[in-house]
Amino acid sequence: MPDRPIIGIIGGTGDLGSGLAKVWTAAGYEVVVGSRSREKAEAFANDLGSLAKGSDNAGAAATADVVVLAVPFASHETTLKEIEPLLQGKILVDAVVPLVPPKVSVAQLPEGGSAAQIAQRLLGDGVRVVSAFHNVGATKLHAGGRADCDVLVFSDDKEARDTVIELAGVVGNRGVGGGSLGNSAAAEALTSVLIWINRNYKVSGAGITITGL
Repeated sequence: MPDRPIIGIIGGTGDLGSGLAKVWTAAGYEVVVGSRSREKAEAFANDLGSLAKGSDNAGAAATADVVVLAVPFASHETTLKEIEPLLQGKILVDAVVPLVPPKVSVAQLPEGGSAAQIAQRLLGDGVRVVSAFHNVGATKLHAGGRADCDVLVFSDDKEARDTVIELAGVVGNRGVGGGSLGNSAAAEALTSVLIWINRNYKVSGAGITITGL
């Protein structure tokens, strides 16, 4: 993999996906914005400059070295099945949170343990699944800054985890390894806690910081 991998973002015109695209292109990474609507992705990518291009989801998955999945949980499995052949041999960063409307401020993990574990089982051993970016509020990313929080990163593959920790350090204060993919359930559930905090304290970007490091 090159020192600066090409990053494909599935769901790249959504709130989190577009925020990540803004930060990574500003930091000098080549980004392929994927969307169900190629036209929408191309229009957004044009605003990001020469390091970004727009495509449909399949095109983004095929072109990228590292693929970030940032779609609603309701579309999680369907989207993975659509792009699965294009992910073999690559890193998939699963940023999907298993929120269940209307009670999104209540943690409701899926029967499969976590979204990331479901992804790994669906994709098989040929895809290195990493779980990250669940607790990153997109508000500051869209304002042109970094998220004021640490980013927890989980994977059973240490090399893949280290790659995403570096990418996370561009998005937030720093990327912090959180262990195996099974531990991603903690970060996925924590998103509902942060949503509750945002609502209760009337803020938009509550995050977490790991102390003592």
